[in-house]
Amino acid sequence: MRDGTSAPAVQETPTRRLPATRHYRGVLRFPVIRQLLRFTGVGIICTAASLGLYALLRPWLGAQLANAVALVLTSLLNTALNRRLTFKIAGGQRRTRDHLNGLVVIVVALVITGSSLGVLHWFNPDATVGDELVATTLSGFLATAVRFSMLRHWIFRRARHR
Repeated sequence: MRDGTSAPAVQETPTRRLPATRHYRGVLRFPVIRQLLRFTGVGIICTAASLGLYALLRPWLGAQLANAVALVLTSLLNTALNRRLTFKIAGGQRRTRDHLNGLVVIVVALVITGSSLGVLHWFNPDATVGDELVATTLSGFLATAVRFSMLRHWIFRRARHR
């Protein structure tokens, strides 16, 4: 001010800094591609766990029951990892509903992989555990595509564009 008095000090209010937005290049700019990459990583972990459980349980439970137990046990892990890593959903909001819906997705996967075991044993009644692992792995690819589609367009549709 001109008369020699200074202007009152202006207090700055602290501003919230938003997280930096990532700008992806190439095909990574599409959310579905990033989700597919993360989903693949989760799938590798869960498939290895499921196959290991199947091979461990198969001698005591038989092919169908060992397959079912392995899929159900790894389904909670799969849904939790996909929820957090693939679709970037944090917090407990709707967690129970997501896991219950995830069980529906696992039932679909169980029908697909169980059918492959049924077909294998229909054609080859003396199939080995190795044959069963190949059949469940190959049918697991189809089950995985169905699972991703159901997770992305039904269960986690609220996070499709992350």
